[in-house]
Amino acid sequence: MSSIQITLPDGSVQLVAAGIRPIDIARNISPRLADAAIAAKVNSETVDLDRPIDADATVQILTAKDPAALEVYRHSTAHLLALAVQELFPGTRLGIGPPIDTGFYYDFERTTPFSPDDLEKIEAKMWEIQARDLKYERVMSPKLEGLEKYRKMGEHMKVELIEERAGDIFSEYTLGPTFIDFCRGPHLASTAKIKAFKLLSVAGAYWKGDEKRQQLQRIYGTAFFTKKDLAEYLVNLEEAKKRDHRKLGKELDLFSIQELAGPGLIFFHPKGGTVRKILEDWMRDQYIARGYSLVYTPHIARADLWKTSGHYNFYAENMFKRMELDDAEYQLRPMNCPFHILIYRDKMHSYRELPIRLGELGTVYRYERSGVMHGLLRVRGFTQDDAHIFCTPQQIEDEVVNCLQFAIDTLSTYGFDKYEAELSTWDNGKSGKYDGTPEQWALAEGALKKATDRLNLTVKVMPDEAAFYGPKIDMKLVDAIGRLWQLSTVQFDFTLPRRFGLEYIAEDGKAHQPLMVHRALYGSLERFFGILLEHYAGAYPMWLAPVQATVLPITDRQLEYARGVKQKLADAGLRVIIDDRSEKVNLKIREAQLQKIPYMLVVGDREEQSGQVSVRNRKHGDQGAKSVEDFLATAKKLIDSKAISE
Repeated sequence: MSSIQITLPDGSVQLVAAGIRPIDIARNISPRLADAAIAAKVNSETVDLDRPIDADATVQILTAKDPAALEVYRHSTAHLLALAVQELFPGTRLGIGPPIDTGFYYDFERTTPFSPDDLEKIEAKMWEIQARDLKYERVMSPKLEGLEKYRKMGEHMKVELIEERAGDIFSEYTLGPTFIDFCRGPHLASTAKIKAFKLLSVAGAYWKGDEKRQQLQRIYGTAFFTKKDLAEYLVNLEEAKKRDHRKLGKELDLFSIQELAGPGLIFFHPKGGTVRKILEDWMRDQYIARGYSLVYTPHIARADLWKTSGHYNFYAENMFKRMELDDAEYQLRPMNCPFHILIYRDKMHSYRELPIRLGELGTVYRYERSGVMHGLLRVRGFTQDDAHIFCTPQQIEDEVVNCLQFAIDTLSTYGFDKYEAELSTWDNGKSGKYDGTPEQWALAEGALKKATDRLNLTVKVMPDEAAFYGPKIDMKLVDAIGRLWQLSTVQFDFTLPRRFGLEYIAEDGKAHQPLMVHRALYGSLERFFGILLEHYAGAYPMWLAPVQATVLPITDRQLEYARGVKQKLADAGLRVIIDDRSEKVNLKIREAQLQKIPYMLVVGDREEQSGQVSVRNRKHGDQGAKSVEDFLATAKKLIDSKAISE
C-alpha cells in the first residue's frame, strides 16, 4: 500500500498509509481529540472526519474552538430539520438548507403554511431523530443517475440544482434509511453529536431569491455546541427584539415607511429628522476640518454616464429602470462616484493640487428585492457619507491612514469602542475576476497593509473577497449586545480612473493617471441611524437625543414659570419641550421615560418659589433640586463633550 505525508498544525510530519481518515489521525493523537472532533480541514478544504486522504496533505482536526466547525454543526442540524419535516409532512419538497451566521435555515415547498404549533412539533421530532444516532453518510452518484432518482422523488428543485452545479459525479448525504440530499457537505458523524438547537421562526422566501419563481417557506433555527451557549444566544435574541429599530422607530416617532409611497423609502419624522441633522452636521464639519471639499451633485444622469462607468452593464439589476426624457435615456444614480469623477475631470490638475478630497452626503437609489428590505438597514433610497480621494502613488499610504483614523474617530465619537477590520484581497488574481495589473494590486494591497500596521490595527485577511476593481478595508463595529455590523469601507479603484481618462500633470511635466479611493464611514445615514437606535435601545446620549429635556409642571399654577424655564433652556441651545397637559405628574414622568428623554425637570410651588427645578434623570432617577443655571451647566458639559452617558 502506498504512503503519504501528513503535516499537522504544529509542523510535525507523519508518514501514513494512503486512505487514512482524519478521525484515525485524531485517534492517533489522543482519544480526547477524537471525541471532540467535529470535522477536519485537509489543505484548505473542510471535510468529513471519515473522508479518506489519498495524497500528501496538511491536516487540521476541527473542534468546537474552530469557527468552521460550527458551520458543519449547523449544516448538519439543517439536514436534521429537513428529515423531521419530511417525516411529519410527507410530500414536502426540499429547497436549500445552508448554515448562516446566526444558525441555519431550510427552504420548503408546501401548500399549507407552517404554524407556530408546527414548529414545536418539528423541533420535538428533531430531538426524537437526534436520539436515534443516525449517521450522516456521503454517497457519490453519477449525474445522470442522480437526476433520474430526484425526478422520481419529485424533488424538482434538487433536479434544477444538480443540472446547474453538479459535475459528472456529485456528492449526496443520507441520514437514516429514507433521507438523501444533494449536498457538498461536510457533516457530523451522527445526529447524536448535536446537543443544542432551537427553531426560531418561519418566513416566506422565493426560490433562488427570484420573486418571479415559486414562493417557499423558510424555517430558521440556530444551533450551538452547548446548551449554555444556546441559552445565552436566546437571551440576546430577546434583547435584540426589544432593540429592533423598526419597533423603536414607531414608539419614539422617529421615522416611517409609507405604503402609499412604496417600500424601502424612508420618511424621517421631526424627531428623527433632528437626529439625522446632527449626524449630517457632524460629518460635514469633520469633512472641512480634515481637508475635504464639499460637493453637491444630481440624483439622475444620462444613461451614457453609467455606460462609461460600467454600471449600465455590470450593475444593471440593482438600478432602477431607465426613463425616456427629451434628449436621452436617464437613470437614477446607484452610486455617487461617477459624479465626483466628473467634477475632478472638469479641468486639468497639477500634482501640487493633490490630494483632492471630494465629499458629499449623496442620496442614491438601488433596486432592492422586496424580500431583502429591512427597515432602515436595507432600503431603496439612502444617503451615503461618500468621499473620493484623488492622489499620487506617493500619497496613497498617508491617505489610507487618514481614512482609517477618520473611521476609528467616527466609531469612538458615537460610543463604539470595539470593532474589527477586514482586508479583502485579490489572492493573486487566481479566480480571474479582477481588473488591474499585478503591479497595481501590489501597490494597493501594500498601502492598505502598511496603513493598518501604522495604526496597530489588527486585520483579518479575506482572500479573493476584493471588489473586481480593487482591494478594500471594511470596519465592523460591535454593538452593546455583541452583534457585528458592517460599517466603514476604504476601497481602492483602478477601473474608474481609466474608464474616465483621469489625469494630472506630474513633476516630470507629463500626464499621469491618479489613484482613486472610495471612502464611506457611516456607510449610509439610514443604516447608521438604525444601528445607533438599536445600540442605545432608543436612549440616545444627551448630545444626540432629539429631545434633551422636558419641563413637567405639577399643576396649571406653575405653567407660566415652567414656560419661562423652557424658554431659558431653549435660548441656551437645548432641545426642550414642555408637557403642559392637565395630567398627574407621575403619568408625565412615566411617558417621558418611555420616550427616553434624558432629563425631566419637575416644577411645583416649591420650585417656583425657590427659582429651581427638580431634576430627574431617565437612568439614575431623582437628582434633587437645582437652579436652572446649574442644570444648564451640567447639560452643556454633557453635550459639548459628546458624553456617551449622563
